[in-house]
Amino acid sequence: MIQQLIEKIRKTKAPLCVGLDPMLSYIPDPILKASFQEYGETLEGAADAIWNFNKEIVDHTWDLIPCVKPQIAMYEQFGIEGLKVYERTVRYCQDKGLLVIGDAKRGDIGSTSAAYATAHLGRIKVGSSFRTAFNTDFLTVNPYLGTDGVKPFVEVCKAEDKGIFVLVKTSNPSSGEFQDRRIDGRPLYEHVADKVVEWGADCMDKEYSNVGAVVGATYPEMSAVLRKKMPHTYFLVPGYGAQGATAQDLRPCFDDQGLGAIVNSSRGIIAAYRQEKYARFGAEHFAEASRQAVMDMAADINSVL
Repeated sequence: MIQQLIEKIRKTKAPLCVGLDPMLSYIPDPILKASFQEYGETLEGAADAIWNFNKEIVDHTWDLIPCVKPQIAMYEQFGIEGLKVYERTVRYCQDKGLLVIGDAKRGDIGSTSAAYATAHLGRIKVGSSFRTAFNTDFLTVNPYLGTDGVKPFVEVCKAEDKGIFVLVKTSNPSSGEFQDRRIDGRPLYEHVADKVVEWGADCMDKEYSNVGAVVGATYPEMSAVLRKKMPHTYFLVPGYGAQGATAQDLRPCFDDQGLGAIVNSSRGIIAAYRQEKYARFGAEHFAEASRQAVMDMAADINSVL
């Protein structure tokens, strides 16, 4: 699966993904009003507005990008209706030829972890048939419970040619409370990196593994260390743009061929029309603003590769 992502990155020349993390506050009033008029100010109405918002953004950016990353929490907050839109969004993006990274940060042990892996990446037997649920191409995974929690995801990746991105060094300000703690003379995130390399060793897809890592762009010195320690691990990189990281901060995440990383931007793209830089588009052309933001982001990243 990681090779499919690499091929799409090479084709689009855009090592980035659009984070489809919609909030009602991002959605222009005409879309909200139309959905509320049809369904009322209900969870169903909110979910319909999110779907229409997502669809416009995807329709205006799909040809420029290799993948999208919907954050499931932004859909779960609207209950079952929101999850229906999450699934519908995944399917629509895949129909457009995009790969989908499900950002769910799942992690448990035993049968529970296996069930999460099946729900998001695998297939479930129903009677005499096998069915898929969310069926994303990649999934983010929390490694806090250790090998017991990650191995079920790796096994599904091997069986279904799917991929995961394991949290290693995240971009949030308080990540260091645990991740930077020194154990046996090294920070904890380096120990996690070692395990990610181990888990990914028997899940290779040519030069890179289907077991990737989440490495935040907000800590470039640490990214550089991890890139050396994990030469066959693809990085999913949050933190660019709205969280403060610049294109120059991204450089250590990439290999010497300009590969090895995919950079996420969420509100910087989907809510671009609210930025002064893109104010000329106005709320009525929010999706055109998102398209321009994607082009600008790709050019910015490529300028340092």
